Amino acid sequence: MSHHSHPTLPAVRGRKRHLPTGAVAVVGLSALLLTGCATPGGSAGSTADASPSSSAKPSPKEADAPTPRLVYTYDGGMGVLDAASLEKVGSADLGGFNRLNPAGDGRHVFVSTGDAFRLFDAGAWTEPHGDHSHHYVSDPKLTDLAFEANKAGHVVLHAGKTVLFSDGSGKVESFKSSALGAAVEDGKLPDADVYTTPEAHHGVAVELEDGKLLVTLGNEESRSGIAILSAGKGQDRKEIVRNEDCPGVHGEAVAAGEAVVVGCENGMLIYKDGAITKVASPDAYGRLGNQAGSEKSPVILGDYKVDKAAKPERPTRISLVNTETAAMQLVDIGTSYSFRSLGRGPAGEALVLGTDGGLRVIDPLSGAVTSTIPVVAAWEESATWQDPRPTLFVQGSTAYVTEPATQSLHAVDLKAGKVAKSVKLDQTPNELTGVTG
Repeated sequence: MSHHSHPTLPAVRGRKRHLPTGAVAVVGLSALLLTGCATPGGSAGSTADASPSSSAKPSPKEADAPTPRLVYTYDGGMGVLDAASLEKVGSADLGGFNRLNPAGDGRHVFVSTGDAFRLFDAGAWTEPHGDHSHHYVSDPKLTDLAFEANKAGHVVLHAGKTVLFSDGSGKVESFKSSALGAAVEDGKLPDADVYTTPEAHHGVAVELEDGKLLVTLGNEESRSGIAILSAGKGQDRKEIVRNEDCPGVHGEAVAAGEAVVVGCENGMLIYKDGAITKVASPDAYGRLGNQAGSEKSPVILGDYKVDKAAKPERPTRISLVNTETAAMQLVDIGTSYSFRSLGRGPAGEALVLGTDGGLRVIDPLSGAVTSTIPVVAAWEESATWQDPRPTLFVQGSTAYVTEPATQSLHAVDLKAGKVAKSVKLDQTPNELTGVTG
């Protein structure tokens, strides 16, 4: 995601809420702030309505295998596709600009609406049953469950925990990802541990395997680095170590060996084995604002920008940061790309969708472009970051790519190195994510 500033809004009190069933839910001004990396814009309000009724229990049907699904946003709602056939399986109406993140349980997706992390049921899940598992599908639906937020921002999944960050309040909420499904069945959200940063800022938090919490440092004017907090509950956590040599800290990713990184305007910070290491960019301003990690690789894939004034810059170099050696390699891939162009393959390979329409497969250790798969027509990144643009989402060994210009979605078989299936959508796709079922 790109860096954007936010106006100040008063904090929204309370953690959970139920939105009125079948009624218009007015999201109001905070919806204009969008979410995550948002700026004001759009319509004066946001309406939410789902069909069937969001209070109705889904009628599940048993499937013979997990049924992955894709969820995409469009102007006015969300569409759901079967990830294998690309057939449409449902939709929901939701006005305003909305952002998507997997909720961590393989079934639900968080829709960041500005003043809430709202829960969307993608309608595919697996339940353990003794030595076996049962797989189910049902109609997707927008639930009436939401974590209230003041400028809903990043959602991070790591070590079996889902962590939500509210930019307008600095509220960090963490819960066991596996607890989500059972809680929702009971018509509620899972209990979450709540920690609030000293000052509100556009930030991110990651809960580590040992219970420690990585949080960004900053305020409304600037952001400077990260702090590692002890395991514990809420405000009882104590700071262990910090590093403030990271102006404009943005984004996060995790590499092999639980090396957690955040991007800076002059490089990257790596937290691993209790220590924070700075990797400096070769340029005075060399911004790594968006990253993609893989547990199969020690290398983090990032963007790389050197012109602070550019709107947008359209860089052609990407960054590869080795978290074991703290070395940064810059690779010119011969085409520009956007913040929605970065992904990782099943073996940890780096994937970059270029504006020339090709999906580059890159060896993260050597930086060599091993192949380029033609996927979409050439395109140009809009200067307005909320505008639809070709977007990359990887699930398993398939890379899914939207093509807004033709209202299409393409499934790329990464093992075969070619587009395996394409589908024409009913709407122009914007954001894209998925669930494993």
